[in-house]
Amino acid sequence: MDRKEALNSIRENVGNQNLVKHMLAAEAVMRALAQRLGEDEEEWGLTGLLHDIDVELTEGDMKAHSKLGADLAQELGASEAMSHAILCHNQAHGVTCDSRLDKALFCADPLTGLITAAALVRPDKKLAGLTAKSVLKRFKENRFAAAVDREQISSCGELGLELGEFVDLGLKAMQDIASALEL
Repeated sequence: MDRKEALNSIRENVGNQNLVKHMLAAEAVMRALAQRLGEDEEEWGLTGLLHDIDVELTEGDMKAHSKLGADLAQELGASEAMSHAILCHNQAHGVTCDSRLDKALFCADPLTGLITAAALVRPDKKLAGLTAKSVLKRFKENRFAAAVDREQISSCGELGLELGEFVDLGLKAMQDIASALEL
C-alpha cells in the first residue's frame, strides 16, 4: 500500500472534510515522530493517515470503531503492526498499546485535536502564529477542548519524549501542512 491508495480509500469512506483533515494531521505528526525516533516514516505516516478511516462507517460507535478500521487497513495492505496500532488507539477495546507504533498513535491522535482547537480560537484561526508554549498553556486548561484526553497525550513519555518536546514536534508537523489543513 502506498499513500495514494490510502487517500483513495479515505475518499471512498470518509465524507467529513474535518475528519479527513484530522487524519492528515495525524499522518504528519506520526511521520515527525518516526523521524525523531528513527522509525519507518512511511509505515508510521500511513498508520496515522488511516487510523480513523472507519469513523463514518461505524457511525461513531466506539465499540465498533477501529476494529473495522484495522480490517480495512489490512485489506489495503497494512502490516500487522499498523493494524494493531489502529485497533488499540481506541481504548474501548481494552487492547494494550505495546509497540512504539501503538504508543505513538495513541498519544498523537488527541494531540492533533488540541493543536487544532488552539489554532481555531486565535483571531486568524491559523497555525502559523501558534507556539508550543500557547498550546501547553491550553493543555493545562481542562475546560479548553475538554474532550481531548490529556493523559493520552502525556503518554508521550512512554516514547521517551517530554510533553513540551512532543507538543513542539506535533505543532511543527502540522504547521508544515497548514495549507492542507486549511489552518
